[in-house]
Amino acid sequence: MQTNLLNSNLAEIKISYSTKVKPSERRKITSSHDCVDAFREIFPVESIELRESFYIMLLNRANMVLGYFRVSEGGLSGTVADPRLIFSVALKTNACSVILCHNHPSGNTQPSSADIKLTKNIVECGKFMEITVLDHVILTVDSFYSFADEGLI
Repeated sequence: MQTNLLNSNLAEIKISYSTKVKPSERRKITSSHDCVDAFREIFPVESIELRESFYIMLLNRANMVLGYFRVSEGGLSGTVADPRLIFSVALKTNACSVILCHNHPSGNTQPSSADIKLTKNIVECGKFMEITVLDHVILTVDSFYSFADEGLI
């Protein structure tokens, strides 16, 4: 007996990821400077000093960039980065690793206690799902802070 799903109260869920970037043209990330250069291309220049935003970069096993995703956009002094959203995107793209990045409109590159706590939480979530958090970068107009370079990841 065949069921008519058009009248069903079950929602179909579709998951997709598509790219127009050929694997041979993907950018390789080998250092914090590589990811900072890439994130500077992503962050809107006109709002880096006005509004805090949180992005992730998704990488394959060879550290080639699969793509990026804006997780959130907040106000002058903060934004929300939901680990569930971060990892749902990572799973959707079959990413093996992620790099976190947000900006500090104040120009201060030092991480807040909330930044450190969030990073530790996301790293632990990633370990459980076998998705490595390679770095968390804090950008300002003319500088950056790398959790990995500072030994915090």
